[in-house]
Amino acid sequence: MSLNVLAVDDSKTIRMIVKKAFSPYDCEVIEAENGVEGLAVAAKIKPDLIVLDITMPVMNGIEMLGKLREQPDLKNIPVIMLTAESGKDNVMRIVKMGVKDYIVKPFKGEQLIERAQSVVNLVQKTQAEAKEDSSGKYFSLDGDVQILALPDNISRAVNVELEGVLQPKIKDMKGSGINKTILDISKVPAINVSLVKLIILIVKSCEKAGIRVHIAGSPGAKESLKGFAETVDIPFYNSTQEAKVAF
Repeated sequence: MSLNVLAVDDSKTIRMIVKKAFSPYDCEVIEAENGVEGLAVAAKIKPDLIVLDITMPVMNGIEMLGKLREQPDLKNIPVIMLTAESGKDNVMRIVKMGVKDYIVKPFKGEQLIERAQSVVNLVQKTQAEAKEDSSGKYFSLDGDVQILALPDNISRAVNVELEGVLQPKIKDMKGSGINKTILDISKVPAINVSLVKLIILIVKSCEKAGIRVHIAGSPGAKESLKGFAETVDIPFYNSTQEAKVAF
């Protein structure tokens, strides 16, 4: 059974390191930028492991950890803390709050996996599973929003691959309580009929499952999509950040 790992850190670079570290294993890394987002995602998906930074805006890691421990359905989730301080007082404070382990920044992915393996059972993907796991090319989680980023070249192979991973991903989203998607078409150089058909397929599939969809892309793409009756009413924004805030 695939594990869910929640990475809570305001640094996108750190979240990428965490995601890359776990990529060879049968698990999905869900991302959050601060403690408030982290708590919301944790309540929805009940992750198997939380990798939690201490220093963050809005709500820091210590505050989030305290709130996790107050909730009966979340208090037993194992937590590995990330800290920039290696002082004895700081480490003792973390340990007293019941974390399973901690890592001092900067760190390598191998160090994180070593700590994680002492807490959860990580199952390495087979070569076949790694090859078949195509959804990671297109999908990424930003807090409680699933982002589907289309590549710059929408070839026949890309269409087939996306159609193959779309329904399983939607099923996973529903099971995890994720009901918001941003379709990022900012890399697509031009809007054509083939692309519009793909967009319609994605939007209708998501809406059928009760998942709201926003599109992010250039102003030119927005004007082009207005020319198609099926896409004219889809909420459109200039960036994924704007699209996320608008939910």
